[in-house]
Amino acid sequence: MPTGANNKRKHTYVWVSAIILIFGIFAVYEITKRVKTGTIVENDRISASSKDVQVGFVVNQGEKRKVPNFSFYNQDSVLVTNKDYLGKVYVVDFFFTTCPTICPVMTKNLVELQNTFPNNDDFGVASFTINPRYDTPSVLTEYANKYGITDEDWNLLTGNQDEIYQLAQEGFYIFANEDEEAPGGFEHSGMFALVDKNGYIRSRKDEFGNPIIYYRGTITEEQGVNAEGETQQITILKEDIKKLLEE
Repeated sequence: MPTGANNKRKHTYVWVSAIILIFGIFAVYEITKRVKTGTIVENDRISASSKDVQVGFVVNQGEKRKVPNFSFYNQDSVLVTNKDYLGKVYVVDFFFTTCPTICPVMTKNLVELQNTFPNNDDFGVASFTINPRYDTPSVLTEYANKYGITDEDWNLLTGNQDEIYQLAQEGFYIFANEDEEAPGGFEHSGMFALVDKNGYIRSRKDEFGNPIIYYRGTITEEQGVNAEGETQQITILKEDIKKLLEE
């Protein structure tokens, strides 16, 4: 083969390699940027604003997961059970009034939900304290007044600590634990569970058909994204509550 043809082919290989290298660098940059901002999770798995995503059932061993029986006293010293929520769509969270970290944000998000569905008898919230020794009904009343909790179907619930922890960990699979080294002496996940009118735990599904199970309650819509790159899910929770209310 002539020497000129060999040189021409070598130059072609060099240009092709350079183009591949440039596109490779750009692709790595984009992936790195999306991981840092959290968009690779939100856009590829959850779709934070997709109103067409179904709100499916959470299934365990072939059975739809249902809220187990519970019975606790609320901020008005009234006994409240899971049966009081039948016929309502409601959000469940676990918190404590002296929490110095995520609880204020969680409560603010729940107040936002309360204000999004005002005077709706079919919507409610069940907030279980993980520090019932301190969080008596009177303390819970002060907490409700402080944060503007006005919905009659939002119960701040207190009672036997072991029963509350069992409900959190075995009933909802939401982590809650007393820990002297944790801020405020307690540690919990800060996730919200969504329950339908029949008492079944419901969840938006990702693009693979798997339920996300819980909604992050530790990031406000105003914050958008936290330091770890996780995107707020209050917007999609609002959408999913509305869907369940319309069922």
